[in-house]
Amino acid sequence: MSAEIAVRLDASDDVVTATRPLEAGQVVEGVTTRALIPRGHKIATRLIHQGEPVRKYAQVIGYAKTDIQPGEHVHDHNLEFRATDVEYRFGTNLRPAPVPAVRDTFMGYRRATGRVGTRNYIGLLTSVNCSATAAHKIAAHFTPEKLAAYPNVDGVVAFAHGTGCGMAGSGEGFAALQRVMWGYARHPNLGGVIMVGLGCEMNQIDWLLEAYGLKQGPTFATMNIQDVAGLRRTVDMGIAKVEAMLPLVNDIKREPVPASELMVALQCGGSDAWSGITANPALGYACDLLVGQGGTGVLAETPEIYGAEHLLAERAASQPVGDKLIERIRWWEDYVARNKGSMDNNPSPGNKRGGLTTILEKSLGAAAKGGTTPLTGVYEYAEPVTTPGFAFMDSPGYDPASVTGQIASGCNVVVFTTGRGSAFGSKPAPTIKVATTSELAKKMDEDMDVDAGVILSGEASVEDVGRYIYERILAVASGEATKSESQGLGDHEFVPWQIGATM
Repeated sequence: MSAEIAVRLDASDDVVTATRPLEAGQVVEGVTTRALIPRGHKIATRLIHQGEPVRKYAQVIGYAKTDIQPGEHVHDHNLEFRATDVEYRFGTNLRPAPVPAVRDTFMGYRRATGRVGTRNYIGLLTSVNCSATAAHKIAAHFTPEKLAAYPNVDGVVAFAHGTGCGMAGSGEGFAALQRVMWGYARHPNLGGVIMVGLGCEMNQIDWLLEAYGLKQGPTFATMNIQDVAGLRRTVDMGIAKVEAMLPLVNDIKREPVPASELMVALQCGGSDAWSGITANPALGYACDLLVGQGGTGVLAETPEIYGAEHLLAERAASQPVGDKLIERIRWWEDYVARNKGSMDNNPSPGNKRGGLTTILEKSLGAAAKGGTTPLTGVYEYAEPVTTPGFAFMDSPGYDPASVTGQIASGCNVVVFTTGRGSAFGSKPAPTIKVATTSELAKKMDEDMDVDAGVILSGEASVEDVGRYIYERILAVASGEATKSESQGLGDHEFVPWQIGATM
């Protein structure tokens, strides 16, 4: 791509993407630009009449608001969103996962449950915002100096949130929060867990224990501020409980385990026009390699597959899987409508400055993170992912809420692509960040783990970068720190999705 001033992604496309800023009067694919075209933005290659669909990635990304002349800048001033209306076909594009020459391994923590962790934290999980300060104070006590005697413990972290009360005690919102709490309580990256509550909240810890069969023991404990008799006593008790857990958690050692034990969250944020051309397809290739090993890749962010869901439906391994995917799309259409929004409220202003115009265009690029293998399962937010392969978990497009759900579903590594830039990181699952351009990788070199911009420059192929991402996943799963981990990110990115009224 390095010699090109614009990229055409398919012969049927009506637009090309500028690889650098183009002045008016430059010739691109036989047409002359009519105005300044920012880098990453689209140029019409033919006359597009008002009302006609406009194609990119060989798919419709919007409809012309007015006649669009050849060489004209195509963006939100002349391209509009319309809701999708397609006839879904299930299972018509089933491609087997690649068969690996060798079975890969990584160094992981094998838990008593049989599940495998990539990190070894002790987590303080709050039931309600009222116990957030207690959890943070307990975690803050365990400084690096205090943990130096426990080299196999990655840290003590508080998973505190802003909900848990003033909500209905049943329904979608309550069920989602309970799934998040259960998912973190049993997460293989947590060697020990203490649940911290207030006592009178709607999200009762005892209800969770009963509903999911959780039992207290040496590495799993609970406490309520009201029962303990105040904040200070709760903090003191929590510190004592963590101190008792530390030797037990430290005794767990890494051992060789197959790559099939990896469940990777496929995530993006701060996307730009290059996300769907460099980083996301490369992550999709890495996902295919992982699935070929028997592992699992979990795509999420339902609003960010809207307009591309028909492509995922074609990969559905069964009719029920396809039906569940479309049911979640319909739920979101209703959810957005009753809250007086639009599915096109996403992309964000930053996405648009980066060249993305409609959610249809953004979704086509975002869906590329899922590779090409069959869709083996569709799950509700924070629902445990139980079938290996490529899966989809319902979530909002808001990154912290989406990743929180993916981790609760069982993901033990996160790979996060970005074009505009991101400082996201997560615990207890580490986040690997992939830059869509070399410029971003250099500018945010302390945050980016992988430079996918070498695809755009022609220095490497999508497959080359995809294999590198896969190799980074194995290395990070074995304990190598990511850039976000080195900066201490992840303490404030636990954000359960709040669905429903706050009362």
